[in-house]
Amino acid sequence: MFKFVMILAVVGVAMAVAPVSRSEDHHAEVVHRSEDVRADGFDSDLQTTNGIQQAASGDVHGNIHGSFGWISPEGEHVDIKYVADENGYQPSGAWIPTPPPIPEAIVRALAWLQAHPQAPEHPRHH
Repeated sequence: MFKFVMILAVVGVAMAVAPVSRSEDHHAEVVHRSEDVRADGFDSDLQTTNGIQQAASGDVHGNIHGSFGWISPEGEHVDIKYVADENGYQPSGAWIPTPPPIPEAIVRALAWLQAHPQAPEHPRHH
């Protein structure tokens, strides 16, 4: 049952993330859909006429490897791959925002702090 819920969650994420601003999106049809739920894991696949695609594979331990994508309103293919395991949800792809680089002054300060650890405090005796 848990695996079936995970499949529905993955498909739901793929559908929720996909934009619906294009006028033909509400007429999209499923081109291909498959689910194979087994005791040792699952496989799922979905493709629609408007370019939405999703694929996932899970194992008996709850680890999932998958991908999903769509065509942006600008006509660009958005593709996201992910792993969901004991380390959490880990998406990757050119479309995933990344944090800005750490400023050089902060990098130097962190290096200095690591090279010069603070001396442990000694308890005061009264």
